[in-house]
Amino acid sequence: MLRNRTRRQVIIGCGAVALGLLLLVGGGLYLLQRAYDGDVRRIAGALPTRAGRPAPGGGGENWLLIGSDRRPDIPSMGARADAIMLVHLSGRGDRVSVIAIPRDGWVPVPGHGTTKINAAFAFGGPALLIRTVEQLTGVRVDHYAALDFGGFVQMTDALGGVDVTVTKTTYDPKHERTWQAGRQHLDGVEALDFVRQRWNLPDGDLDRIKRQQAFLHALAEKALGTRNPIRIDRFIRAATRSVTVDDSVTSGTLRELANRLLRTSTREYLTTPVAGTDQRGEQSVVLLDDAGARALFTAVRDDRVAEYVARSGAGNTVDAVR
Repeated sequence: MLRNRTRRQVIIGCGAVALGLLLLVGGGLYLLQRAYDGDVRRIAGALPTRAGRPAPGGGGENWLLIGSDRRPDIPSMGARADAIMLVHLSGRGDRVSVIAIPRDGWVPVPGHGTTKINAAFAFGGPALLIRTVEQLTGVRVDHYAALDFGGFVQMTDALGGVDVTVTKTTYDPKHERTWQAGRQHLDGVEALDFVRQRWNLPDGDLDRIKRQQAFLHALAEKALGTRNPIRIDRFIRAATRSVTVDDSVTSGTLRELANRLLRTSTREYLTTPVAGTDQRGEQSVVLLDDAGARALFTAVRDDRVAEYVARSGAGNTVDAVR
């Protein structure tokens, strides 16, 4: 359902999240590029250099954003990307499309056969994950950004907490928390537990994705609406301690990204179409809808996501989640 607001937003899909938090980082980058750029970690070799990458598409710019429970600039054996999003900024500058790729998506990973897409990060860091995403989507990735989930705690607390709405009382046995139906005010530790829950949710990881989206939306709204300079400073310092980008991202790149985000009239969340879930050995996996994914990513390459959204009619609000 679309709602007209002063700053029009379209929230679509059951996407994945956490990451990269384009909305969150976008709110802070305007100040970040002026005063905090030196605190942003850059990682060399994040972008693939070999031949065979997709050609640039019909316009716009694409960022691969990940979220991880470990510092994403230090890949290690067993470290996986907990959230993966392809973010398309339209060529006209009026639309930002955040497209989640389920972390358990069962896809070909170059040199490693078919496995979960988040394993690509463990096998070969950002470069292999980007190669995998480019092979899957046919979309060229222009930049990479990652966020350590631990930074959520500090960023949330810096803003004085955020509000989310839960539709049904749910108990999380992993974190021993009961989420009461209704509006919840989350501090940093509560927010981290909220976005990590998948136990006792009807659709498991897919519902967790929706919770992550709801949290990120709330965090972004709070950050964009904050006028208290002390809170803004604390928030951006927390963000810069947690974010990592590829080494082609300059302060000018960040400045332009911030400007584009701040003047964007439409932000939307989508998810790569899913055919269902299954088992591969002892692993629970997500099977992607090949035809649906092809239609979506063709629209991204052609910079025609608005038309895709109008045709598909899929919708998922982050105003209230399970």
